[in-house]
Amino acid sequence: MSEGICRELDGIQLGDKRLNRRSKLIAETLAANPAASINAACDGWSDTLATYRFFDNEAVDPEQILLPHREATRRRMQAHSVVLIVQDTTELDYSKHPAKDAKCLNAADRFGLYLHTHLAVTPNRLCLGVAGTDYFDRTPESLGQANSRVGLPIEQKESFRWLNGYRLACELAAKCPQTQIVSVSDRESDIYEIFAEAQQTEGRRADYVVRAKDDRCTPQRDSDGGPYSFLKVMAEVSRSPLRAIQTIELSQTPKRAARQAVLEIRATQVTIKPPHGRSYLPSVTHNMVLLEEVNGPGDGTDVSWMLTTTLPIETLDQIQKVVDYYVARWTVEVYFRTLKTGCQVEEIQLETTPRLKRCLAFYQIIAWRILYLTHLSRNHPKMPCTEVFDDFEWKSVWVMAAQKPIPDKPPNLAKMMTLLAQLGGYNNRASDPPPGPQAIWCGLRRMADFAAAWLAFGPKE
Repeated sequence: MSEGICRELDGIQLGDKRLNRRSKLIAETLAANPAASINAACDGWSDTLATYRFFDNEAVDPEQILLPHREATRRRMQAHSVVLIVQDTTELDYSKHPAKDAKCLNAADRFGLYLHTHLAVTPNRLCLGVAGTDYFDRTPESLGQANSRVGLPIEQKESFRWLNGYRLACELAAKCPQTQIVSVSDRESDIYEIFAEAQQTEGRRADYVVRAKDDRCTPQRDSDGGPYSFLKVMAEVSRSPLRAIQTIELSQTPKRAARQAVLEIRATQVTIKPPHGRSYLPSVTHNMVLLEEVNGPGDGTDVSWMLTTTLPIETLDQIQKVVDYYVARWTVEVYFRTLKTGCQVEEIQLETTPRLKRCLAFYQIIAWRILYLTHLSRNHPKMPCTEVFDDFEWKSVWVMAAQKPIPDKPPNLAKMMTLLAQLGGYNNRASDPPPGPQAIWCGLRRMADFAAAWLAFGPKE
């Protein structure tokens, strides 16, 4: 695990060889116990002091810390035929211990940062890495002024981050010519500028799957609505033929329990006109996939997804891909949970926002690594565990979890991850689903202690 984290920083250039070395030591230290405080994770006061000095060093750019990982992510992307760039935003709430220079979230008494993340994910949800990040916050004066920003250029709005995310996907499409890149995002990214830019982009571009928030207008007049009324997209798609009925598994959220949902699926091509305030932009033609739940619970959680996409929808298989790509968006939610619950990043106390961002750069790589290992074992269960773990790591876990003599041949990755998850509380019953990130990060924390004891007191080979 620690060696894998260090490899993500190979080639790091912070302007000083000592800083480069220290960055790898910090990554290794924090990864060994992701949920621990910085003081608890570090080995003694001298190590702790060096870590704090690194975070306080103004010459260290958080983007430079992430850069080698982003390059490694791009190399992993090139090995796949399709990669989704999933973008989303989460709050990092530091209201209990705000930095001296902290700004606001959505209220004057809530302090912290918004983290906007671009994750590279395969269609079967293997997270390949963090492709990019952005931060933003607010001042008390700017709160409640959303209406005053309506007429501003997109570049002056918070929503510009979504357009930048699509541009990043297009950059990756150019750098990975053998890989189809698809930008995937939820309702907040339903921004007309993205669609217009995608239509006008020359050369290699990324596709997109965006869940619609607004029921936009088509250029066609509504004969029943007066001279200034236009037909709506939802009505046009709803009138299209039923293409399929599908049952999907809905994960548990704070607003709903996990359940199976039966969905009716319709799909058609639609032309939309630009919003009134952006009439200078061209009309856009793209594909729409509508999913509506049949006999849902009626408690406000019924599925009604309108997916906007540049992907083809002629066949049922093509429509299914659009749905599957959107559902894979949930990976970023699991990543945020790993970052905040598994790595406890909202508990970091570093006094200033620049220090905090340098520290967060490491935890973003660590959270990715946990998620990567979780799904790697599902996608490649027969891979030798030594591709990921050192001998002293897997052997110490084997002794503690399997309680059997160490085998001559290392176990495969699926077996190793099951043992690791058992250390983190996974029961491994026949009816249990595969272990999730929470059991993995708890197991990794215990593995670090066992591996250290193995190195100190184990067999000398």
